[in-house]
Amino acid sequence: MKLLSVNVGKPQPNPWKGLSATGIDKRAVDGPVAVSAPGPKGTGAVGLAGDRVYDVKHHGGTDQAVYAYAREDLDAWEAELGRPLAGGVFGENLTTLGLDVNGAVIGERWRIGADVVLEVSCPRIPCGTFQGWLEQDGWIKRFTRAAVPGAYLRVIEPGDIRAGDPVEIVHRPAHDVTVALTFRAMTLEPDLLPRLSVAEELPEEIREMVHRRTAGQAPRP
Repeated sequence: MKLLSVNVGKPQPNPWKGLSATGIDKRAVDGPVAVSAPGPKGTGAVGLAGDRVYDVKHHGGTDQAVYAYAREDLDAWEAELGRPLAGGVFGENLTTLGLDVNGAVIGERWRIGADVVLEVSCPRIPCGTFQGWLEQDGWIKRFTRAAVPGAYLRVIEPGDIRAGDPVEIVHRPAHDVTVALTFRAMTLEPDLLPRLSVAEELPEEIREMVHRRTAGQAPRP
């Protein structure tokens, strides 16, 4: 398991959300990139030096510090869309190889290189910027049905990372709430929401949503 590329955003106009810019256009970086905890959402700060988000209400901050997507899933989308997809094109900071990103358990921790430890926090939910960027009508529905969203991560231990760094899973919680399960529960399969309650590592706003929507419900097997 390793990083194929580390990707940092190049600001682009964002006509799809009416914002001044978007950082979804991520480009591979040569050499080391510093990773640190960005602090709470609302400032535009993210985990990688040189990167930022512009929709500060919905993106960035502690629980969305770093976004990872698997090269294997990009390859599957390449075949389906009939176009090349370079690492970073989905807006991911980390393009991985050999790592089951969507099968990762919420709260799972990855050591990357010698110093950095990241913790899986939640799935990516697609938005209009993502659809507009890829120039694919109906992309939000298509991406949602596929349920391979990639994972947002928190920064537990800061440091430098670079392409080629090994990735090691150093902690995995005992529950079975994966990135893919969380995504399905939050989108097309709300009857799965009660199963998320055991994942204490989910962001507080997701845990509060689960509590509001599942009071009195039993988990689906």
